[in-house]
Formats: sequence, C-alpha cells, structure tokens
Amino acid sequence: MFLDILAILLNILWWIIIVQAVMSWLIAFNVINTHNDFVGQLWHVLDRITEPLYRPFRRIMPDFGGIDLTPMVVLILLIIIRGPVLGYLYRLGVSAGMA
Repeated sequence: MFLDILAILLNILWWIIIVQAVMSWLIAFNVINTHNDFVGQLWHVLDRITEPLYRPFRRIMPDFGGIDLTPMVVLILLIIIRGPVLGYLYRLGVSAGMA
C-alpha cells in the first residue's frame, strides 16, 4: 500500500518536472509570458515544488551557461528510484508477506 502511494507520488512528481521544464522553454523563447496572471501563478507554484529538488544538484553541477540540465538529472534519479529501487522494495515486501 505504502509503495503504491510512493509510486503514484513519484509519477506525479515526474510530470510536474516535465511541465516545468517545457514551460521554462516556452518562457525562454517568449512563447508564453509570465506577466499573464495564470502563467505567472502556475510558474510560481511549479518553481516552489521543483526548486528544493534542484537546489542540491545545482550546487554540484558545473555551469553550462544558458542550459539547465538539473531537471534531466532529477528525472534520471526518479527513473532509478521508480525502477530498480521500487522493484526491489516490492519484491522485499512480497517475500516478507506484506503485500
């Protein structure tokens, strides 16, 4: 049960990061404008959710100029957590009779 909830939360976080990354590209290329109330509020919410995840990685990653690879690093970490780690925890739960 707990692992199912964790898997759902990780999936939601995956999509939040994807939406935030696409939105940052649209803002960077002036397709959408943060002066629009809805866009500005959505950007603020997404930034508040993702920035604590990005911060530790931004401290150790080199500066690539205008390219921010931090979302990709966090997505790769999510793939690792969702795949092998959750798979192992599911198997561990089944073998212990908790599933």
